Amino acid sequence: MCGIVGLFHPQLPSVPELGMLRRMGDAVRHRGPDGEGFHAEPHLGLGHRRLSIVDLAGGAQPMATEDGAVLVCFNGEIYNHAALKRELEAAGHRFRTRSDTESILHGWREWGLGVLDRLKGMFAFALWDRERGELLLARDRLGEKPMLYGLLPDGTLAFASEMAGLLALPAMPRRLDPAALDDYLALGYVPDPRTIHAGISRLPAAHFLLLRRGEAGLPAPRRYWQPPRAGMPAPADAARELAARLDAAVSAQLMSDVPLGAFLSGGVDSSAVVACAARAVAEAGTGPLATFTIGFDGPEDERPAAAALAARLGLASHAEAGRVDYVAAARDQAAIFGEPFGDHSAVPTLAVCRLARQHVTVALSGDGGDEVFAGYRRYRFHSLAEAVRRAFPAPVRKRLIGGLAAAYPKLDRAPRWLRAKSTLTEISLDAALGYYRTVCKLHEERRRGVYAAPLRAALDGHAPSARIAALMAECDPDDALLQAQYADLHTYLPGDILVKTDRTAMAVSLELRPPILDHELVAWGMALPAKLKLRGGFGKRILREALAPQLPAELLWGRKRGFADSIGGQFRAQAATVRTRLTGGVMAESGLFDVGALGRLADEHTSGRFDHAQAIWQLLVLEGFLARQDLAGVAASRASAPVGA
Repeated sequence: MCGIVGLFHPQLPSVPELGMLRRMGDAVRHRGPDGEGFHAEPHLGLGHRRLSIVDLAGGAQPMATEDGAVLVCFNGEIYNHAALKRELEAAGHRFRTRSDTESILHGWREWGLGVLDRLKGMFAFALWDRERGELLLARDRLGEKPMLYGLLPDGTLAFASEMAGLLALPAMPRRLDPAALDDYLALGYVPDPRTIHAGISRLPAAHFLLLRRGEAGLPAPRRYWQPPRAGMPAPADAARELAARLDAAVSAQLMSDVPLGAFLSGGVDSSAVVACAARAVAEAGTGPLATFTIGFDGPEDERPAAAALAARLGLASHAEAGRVDYVAAARDQAAIFGEPFGDHSAVPTLAVCRLARQHVTVALSGDGGDEVFAGYRRYRFHSLAEAVRRAFPAPVRKRLIGGLAAAYPKLDRAPRWLRAKSTLTEISLDAALGYYRTVCKLHEERRRGVYAAPLRAALDGHAPSARIAALMAECDPDDALLQAQYADLHTYLPGDILVKTDRTAMAVSLELRPPILDHELVAWGMALPAKLKLRGGFGKRILREALAPQLPAELLWGRKRGFADSIGGQFRAQAATVRTRLTGGVMAESGLFDVGALGRLADEHTSGRFDHAQAIWQLLVLEGFLARQDLAGVAASRASAPVGA
């Protein structure tokens, strides 16, 4: 795993300063502590920080072709690079290293943009073809590896693996985007292609940018891969085929010249990956696989189930108790993520990454199983809600069920079966808006209630739900489950899950690989009929059935545990600190919020009458970000579109 930085001016032939590239590289040093490399020539500068995984001696970057005409800086792993090498050598190409990076160079020369269709893996790279005068920035199909970019005032394109690499440039604009801020508070993250800064964008998953020397302006990103938007007939023996596909994906991702282990939570997804990896390692005779687990005391503790499975499979097991001060941890999120990030499970994820890094450089994870095979509870609810919607004409549903929802009291602290207001509201809405409400962290009335008037005015017409609705509309209208999965694959997976795992792992220089996100497995799994994914009250039905010969029934069919500690109680225990941070300092000085409303939010949570834990966490994270960015005193009224300066 590595860090990429670069500068490109298509029209000015000046040579970028190496000192500037080094500052950018130093800002992402944690992504690659094992080495660095820089290159500068007219129009272009490239920088690379390396975490050595494959071909430790020969994989230094930037890497060039033998004649020096094509260079690449690459972050990730190409799991089929050996097969590509054989094909390219048969076509006359000569390889000088064992590194997977070199397959990109020769692949570009042989296939041009078609190389993107041939790469299997997780990647983000910058490739410069001096003869063609073309710079290619590309990102993998699911968004496992990041690529951010922005324009400097002189027209230079700056790009980097993380926000810190861009903000190392004093000239990089730092203007808060009000729409991104609203998206963050609605969803818990800023979805692609936005970032919290109006002048900085994320290259979306499965997209590339192709820039040419001499051409003015920034072209729009172009898509090169699309997940399925309609289902397929059920395969004859879907469970057996899934088991074979998962075995192949896991085996491909075991390539490494450094120690490799796996995360193990005791849940279905990580257990599936570990079981496949353990079998592959045993067959190869490469030694036992190490597993890593973080758990929290109480009934949700994942350590006993993980230890039992590790013992059953004959694996080394490393586990620690998670002890987290979330009030303090909120301040650290901006340093890790570069912008506000509201998934509080990032805190224990960082802890398990630290544990793993004490023993290995590469770890496998089970990420992706819930999205690909419909494991989230919200998928079951959405499918049921859609069945109810289709039983009632829209006017009746909105009038009758919507009326019930309006009249039903909000019972945040009541048992789940009494909290029907949200359920009724979601059913009364159309499918896309109903699903949006299930993934929304802070609904519009809550968000707008804490905004200052200038920020509310700047957000006029912005709806975080619009992106999800547009994505769901691209899918088969008769497959409600696929619509929800498709939306998550473009928003929640790359914006939350994969950002969380990439940044926390890279913060401790650990490479994390999720085999379930093999793009061919993803396309096959998502296109399965809904009945193979959701049935009998269980999500991931087909995955559970595929693993039945390998894993114990209590693990496959038992209750899912959560990977996080309770945060609400901590916020009540530290009520004075929470209130001060929400209503004073940068939150008050920014001009973005109604501090009186923030105070009432904190007081309602402290009283125990309401559970505002998620809102408070996101606001505390935002407070830490604003303090780190030194945006105090920046009022929303000072800008029309972007907020801040």
